[in-house]
Amino acid sequence: MSRAIASALEAAESAARAAGVVIRPVSGLAELESLDRLLAGIWQEDPDSPLLTTELLRALAKSGNYVAGAYDGATPVGAAVAFFSAPANRELHSHIAGVGRAGAGRGVGFALKLHQRAWALQQGATVISWTFDPLVARNAYFNLAKLAAVPAAYLPNFYGAMHDRINGDDDSDRLLVYWDLLAPAVVAAGAGRRHRCARPETATVALRRGADGGPQPGSPQGRTVLVAVPEDVEALRREASGVARRWRVAVRDTLTTLLGDGLRFTGFDRDGWYVLTRAAEGRRP
Repeated sequence: MSRAIASALEAAESAARAAGVVIRPVSGLAELESLDRLLAGIWQEDPDSPLLTTELLRALAKSGNYVAGAYDGATPVGAAVAFFSAPANRELHSHIAGVGRAGAGRGVGFALKLHQRAWALQQGATVISWTFDPLVARNAYFNLAKLAAVPAAYLPNFYGAMHDRINGDDDSDRLLVYWDLLAPAVVAAGAGRRHRCARPETATVALRRGADGGPQPGSPQGRTVLVAVPEDVEALRREASGVARRWRVAVRDTLTTLLGDGLRFTGFDRDGWYVLTRAAEGRRP
């Protein structure tokens, strides 16, 4: 076993102990059905309606992909599903990961991702990709700061209309991120050292929160540019859907413009700002 894999396994086991769970791959029909019900309870109004289906989970597990559950005793409190991308076994794409109410606030999500990282390294993969809604501040902080994943592309309305409890009727814009499993920042994140994002005083604000709770455009110019997201977009979708839709359009337009102009993500800070930095002249990626 390589030192990198041993270290990843140790970090994963430590995170699982801290969360009070055991995380393991799942392949049996009864357990796969319970994981699908758990995920359905997170995303759908009717938890008894299949989200992925037991049949699909069974096929993914049987063909060597990642289907895992986080267990508190015999009770599943979290689940994650991922499959390999081409070229075979070089990159794992994490399709869905969720934590139920019984596992909330315990670090179960972090433990699941570290388990997924260790498992992927054991299979010979060195990168995990996934997408997330760029408007959800807590997910942005988790992915970019706590895990040190790096955004690669903005994907407008990636899944089409989803009509579920979390996404509502909004467009399903996503940020695609890559998690380089052997990068120093990712190794440090696995040890609990978060990726700190510098927000210099000279940074310009391209999009901020307005007094009415909606988006307020600023200036896209400058070496370092800040883009805000709403404090709680899921609450906005329930209570002020029009404001939530304004945020979707504003963040989409702002980020795609900045990325097209050569800026790249530096991170996401605790106050709810994406931080982007302009490449030096002649060094545009």
